[in-house]
Amino acid sequence: MSKKFQTMSVLRSEWLTDHMVRVWLGGEGFEDFEPAGDAEGVDTDMYVKIAFPREGSSEPTLRTYTVRRHDAQARELAIDFVVHGDEGIAGPWAARVQPGERVTFRGPGSGYRPDPTAPWHLLVADEAGLPALAAALEALPADAVAQVFIEVAGEADELDLVAPAGARITWVHRGATPDRAGEDVSGDHAPVIAAVRAAPWLDGEPQVFIHGEAQAVMKNLRPYVRKERGVSARRAASISGYWRRGRTEEGFRQWKADERAADRT
Repeated sequence: MSKKFQTMSVLRSEWLTDHMVRVWLGGEGFEDFEPAGDAEGVDTDMYVKIAFPREGSSEPTLRTYTVRRHDAQARELAIDFVVHGDEGIAGPWAARVQPGERVTFRGPGSGYRPDPTAPWHLLVADEAGLPALAAALEALPADAVAQVFIEVAGEADELDLVAPAGARITWVHRGATPDRAGEDVSGDHAPVIAAVRAAPWLDGEPQVFIHGEAQAVMKNLRPYVRKERGVSARRAASISGYWRRGRTEEGFRQWKADERAADRT
């Protein structure tokens, strides 16, 4: 994503659950934001790289977040942040940010939107991928059929989602927030993996959107969907690790680069 940096102001914030806060941006600078998409519609996985000041350096720390909603009429956009106490950079910032504060970011980038002609949709995410998944659900046509799996800590982390009647939504509880989850409910053992594998596979080739923790997504769900179920790239399957347990975003980017290099050898 090589787009220029732009700046907006914080308009307000609201807690969606104990671990997720939505920050609304707008004001001067909103007109500079060009949603990712084309004449047929807007991509639902738009993301920006927010620049957070780094103490002792002129170079900011960049963190990637999904644009949950872009409202051209109200001239505002929403970004949802997962918050686990004082851990990390973006979460604590979102928890305490006040209206009027300025936010600089680069983007948006994107790569996915629901295909209205797909026989059915498979949507899978954890807390990190939930904003993009929720945006995709809202964009599905009224007659769409979807199998949806969302892994969160527990019932208190579930959100009210707008979805067509044909979307079967399954909330999967791991019993702990991602930062406190043990090896028995994370990575290769993330409960969402078993939930997806145990679900009925519907007729026809689905369009797939699976985003979340890298080990669960790339080492488990991706092989299941692409190799075992034979979903091809022509359905524009969007399968990506948003983060990796125990790594900062910088470390995660390096891990992804190493994985790509290994795949080429």
